[in-house]
Amino acid sequence: MYIVIQIFQTLFYLIYCYLEAVIRFFVPVKKKSFAGTIVLVTGAGHGIGKELAMKFSEVGARLILWDINKRQVEEVEQTIRKSRHKDDAAKSYVCDVSKVENIKATAAKMRREVGEVEVLVNNAGILHGGSLLEMSEEDIKRTFDVNILAYIWTCREFLPYMVRRNEGHIVNMASMSAQTGVAYLTEYSASKYAVRGFTEALKDEMRREGHTGINFTTVYPMFVATGMTKYTVGIGVEWLTPAQVAIAVVEGAQMNETSVFIPSWYRGLLKISSLWPSKFKENPNELMYKGINPQYKERND
Repeated sequence: MYIVIQIFQTLFYLIYCYLEAVIRFFVPVKKKSFAGTIVLVTGAGHGIGKELAMKFSEVGARLILWDINKRQVEEVEQTIRKSRHKDDAAKSYVCDVSKVENIKATAAKMRREVGEVEVLVNNAGILHGGSLLEMSEEDIKRTFDVNILAYIWTCREFLPYMVRRNEGHIVNMASMSAQTGVAYLTEYSASKYAVRGFTEALKDEMRREGHTGINFTTVYPMFVATGMTKYTVGIGVEWLTPAQVAIAVVEGAQMNETSVFIPSWYRGLLKISSLWPSKFKENPNELMYKGINPQYKERND
């Protein structure tokens, strides 16, 4: 009898979710405001991180900028301050997010000077792009230190404040390679799959513990012209600009989207691909294949 009740409860909940999805399709959720909100962006000195900082600033947020490159991150800070005509519009810090001790020390200094983080944007990332057998152990380890362990350390650092208030937002940058692994992105793809799993698990953990006011967004961009990826393979591969990614991320966060695919049509393609035969998905022909050629060896020659 208990199983029958559970089945009916699940069916009713499924119907409710369908109705909610239909309503939201015709009546979109109102965008939430980030005006005055303290937003931390890691890897904010260049590329996507810089554009994310600029875009969050445009919607009124106060920016905390972390990057390992002092000159670049200070330039972004000055650009935001000048554009907003406010000295407190942005504050930059040099931080190596691959080191948990550096994260803790920078966070402590930041709290004294600015305040608590209300929105965390984990953007910092690295990519080597080469054969697994040719990469060094040090480079493989650093990929995981920056691309996933740093995300875990920052969440552990800033989540307690969000939990106390039952309010906040965490945006984690993954990659389309977290949906489909491809050659010469082995360690990168693994780290981004980890970002996907970590974010989904943490979101469920917060739900189970009753902290439903904390939102999570995972971002899945295709190839972005940041300089990290070279030699793409695939007919019709188009490079995204960091600005395009930033616009989609901020808009997704404003709508409390749990997943942001860039370009957006890739979400539909993934749903359609679930109907394809296994061989068609696992062994694509060259006309449909998208990936990269090795670039690690060139970097180390």
